[in-house]
Amino acid sequence: MRRTITHIGDHALAPSSLMMSYGYDPKLSEGAIKCPVFQSSTFVFESAAAGKSVMQLAYGLRERGVAEDPGLIYSRINNPALEILEDRLALWDGAERALVFASGMAAISTTILSMARPGDAIVYTPPVYGGTDFLFEKLLPQFGIRCHPVSGDLSAESMQASVEQARAELATTGRLAVIYAETPANPTNRLVDLAMLADLARSLEGQPGGRPRLVVDNTMLGPLWQKPLAHGADIALYSLTKYVGGHSDLIAGSCVGSEGDLAAISGFRTILGTMTDPHTAWLLMRSLETLSLRMRQSEASAWKVAETLRKHPKVEQVGFLGFVEPDSDQGRIYARQCTGAGSTFSVILRGGEAEAFRFLDSLKLIKLAVSLGGTESLASYPAGMTHVDVAPEMQKAYGISDNLVRLSVGVEEPDDLIADCLQALEHV
Repeated sequence: MRRTITHIGDHALAPSSLMMSYGYDPKLSEGAIKCPVFQSSTFVFESAAAGKSVMQLAYGLRERGVAEDPGLIYSRINNPALEILEDRLALWDGAERALVFASGMAAISTTILSMARPGDAIVYTPPVYGGTDFLFEKLLPQFGIRCHPVSGDLSAESMQASVEQARAELATTGRLAVIYAETPANPTNRLVDLAMLADLARSLEGQPGGRPRLVVDNTMLGPLWQKPLAHGADIALYSLTKYVGGHSDLIAGSCVGSEGDLAAISGFRTILGTMTDPHTAWLLMRSLETLSLRMRQSEASAWKVAETLRKHPKVEQVGFLGFVEPDSDQGRIYARQCTGAGSTFSVILRGGEAEAFRFLDSLKLIKLAVSLGGTESLASYPAGMTHVDVAPEMQKAYGISDNLVRLSVGVEEPDDLIADCLQALEHV
């Protein structure tokens, strides 16, 4: 078994401290202080009988024994670096288990496919990431899975109405399989009340097949500033490409949750082959060591940049979570379920697409690219980039306007980022 020290006496160690060593025993790797890259496709069995036993466990043909190590088989199923990475990722959310995938979309699609069947329905809170929107609106319907965006203000009443409408349209054999939320939403930073969604999911316990699972994309704030499982979510999803990877040099995704929920997802991952590779797992372990430092620095800088931009006469609005009114619905949700404002936000300029393009094309230090959460600051144009496939009328309904740009603040000096934004605004 791997070393899993979590306490010193009665003192519980923080996840940020455990990222340096949790789950890794240097004695098993020639004393190397860091986990090596296990660049191996397959692993040697101790005996034929041991190989049979390990394979039976991997394919669910027998129960895992108490404290039994599942054993290594093949890197599509497990790999030492992957297992240690997953152990560490689970710590941040207080989850029983984590799974890592080749991309954020691999995590989302594998999770959904493990839960929904032809004839089932999914209700989701818009807007969502453009790739997720494409999955829900274009791909899943091809397999007989209906996906229903919630209309209105995402209140308990609008959520309930959307759920009832979805259930009314179900075939006699179908069920509501998933309630899906992305919060804060990309790119508007709109928050969704997770406790309310958890109550709604529990209220449907009596439907055939049991209650729907509450699945939450936590990429924009997690795992530092928001923990969906603590507010009733069953599964939290991440694009690890973003803050967790944090250096714009890898693609990966993950989901965290209970052993029971992740067992089915793990089975789908094994057969679909959507896991990440050993080298990416190693890079992610490296990144986890500085995750807290990077996210805290980026958030502190984002406050300064956002404060400057919202005072500028050419800026209509800044969608930074730190600016939500405390007495508003969004403010109350923020106070309940978020511990930080994050470092990605929207900026709505006075004008339209032409003004947005002039601003983006005039930036010098901030790079014009999709993605977010890296050490470098990035700017993008959601209406024409990440959400370009979303129908124009839906973009308008979701608040993705043609004068909206998205900024992801990195770890550069905030005064330098402010200077760049101000000079770019001169061209608007």
